[in-house]
Amino acid sequence: MEEHKKILGSVTITDDIIKDIETSVNHIADFEKTIKRHLNENTTNLLDIILFGAVHLEASDVHLEPEEHNVRLRIRIDGILHDAAFFEPAIYHNLLSRLKLESKIKLNITDKPQDGRFTVVIKDLVIEIRTSSLPAEYGESIVMRILNPKNLIGLESLGLRKDLHEIFLKEIKKPNGMIIITGPTGSGKTTTLYAFLMKVQDPEIKIITIEDPIEYHLEGISQTQVSPEKGYTFSEGLRSIVRQDPDVILVGEVRDLETAKIALQASLTGHLVLSTLHTNDAPGSIPRLVDLGADVASIAPAIKMAIGQRLIRKVCQKCSSLVKLNSTELSEIKEGVKNVPKSVEFPRDFEKVKIAKISEKGCEACNFSGYKGRKGLYEVFLVDAEMEKFILTNPPASSVKELAIKKGMVTMFQSGLIEILEGNTTLEEVKKVVGEE
Repeated sequence: MEEHKKILGSVTITDDIIKDIETSVNHIADFEKTIKRHLNENTTNLLDIILFGAVHLEASDVHLEPEEHNVRLRIRIDGILHDAAFFEPAIYHNLLSRLKLESKIKLNITDKPQDGRFTVVIKDLVIEIRTSSLPAEYGESIVMRILNPKNLIGLESLGLRKDLHEIFLKEIKKPNGMIIITGPTGSGKTTTLYAFLMKVQDPEIKIITIEDPIEYHLEGISQTQVSPEKGYTFSEGLRSIVRQDPDVILVGEVRDLETAKIALQASLTGHLVLSTLHTNDAPGSIPRLVDLGADVASIAPAIKMAIGQRLIRKVCQKCSSLVKLNSTELSEIKEGVKNVPKSVEFPRDFEKVKIAKISEKGCEACNFSGYKGRKGLYEVFLVDAEMEKFILTNPPASSVKELAIKKGMVTMFQSGLIEILEGNTTLEEVKKVVGEE
């Protein structure tokens, strides 16, 4: 551990703090009480308690938000922000200075956004924290993104439907072509990409990644990180990677024409290319690449699969109950899944099926929210010979989606309805995350 500390500069959580949090913090209210107990201690201790408390409660982000009279501390659990504490500006300023030092962010710059990172060591677990500071009305707003390697899971642990699992396995075993995952920030794209990488990983093949930044470290894979200030961009890095004779290339994100062109070319010349793109759904990835300036003659034969992804909250297993569908839910769900191919397995006896109902008050296990944990919702757009010919006509996104559905694509909304019928989530949650069709 000491060696790691010297190389990266890290925060090591003491055994006393670990014991304190593990014995006293079971939910947000406990976390708030624990922070209050330690408010007058030294800043280093307070920061360690905030960080380990957030990790212990399985938060993905910690937010420090200065307001007019005090500072709000919030943590994001299962995609939802929860108030964790309020404290005086003086305490915030001490925390801010400490955080900036740890994150290698300049202390004297307060009027410009800055990004940094540091490492938290908890016994044998090493967690990377990405820090972002943003000038706001009453001071700098800070967000710490917690990149917990425990979130790194294999394909079998993603909780995929049988049909999706089979499609993913088939496509990632192909020796070349491009696989794109689309979705907003925080929708689990990186987790899915890394699950693919871990599945294809083999001593006989070379895998290289170019990321911004490297979120999780994988053994046996060459990972590189963009550094725009040094001229090492996605496109520049990708050019160099192709010369390294890789079999599989992961490009963190296709952001510009240059990166798109090289990635498409690499997928057409014997490489399996995995990447992400910011679009609303899977079929939208084709028009998005066209908007970037890529040629449809390259896109059509290169893309093998595009995946649209969101994360939905699962109902708490401890306090939720199972109930029969009411007439409104029955008609809505029945209508929604009527075009889902017969090959997709899910409960189709709507009169008998029972769906989950959350407890209004929740319980300690779910921070009184009624939901605990999340899982991915996917829609998978496959490019076969017919779709390839269609893409060459440069169709609008709506037409691409229409044909994909005709060819058996289960939309994200339909995937959500299937999760409801499986008793994993609620109609309110699906509508909140993916809207209605």
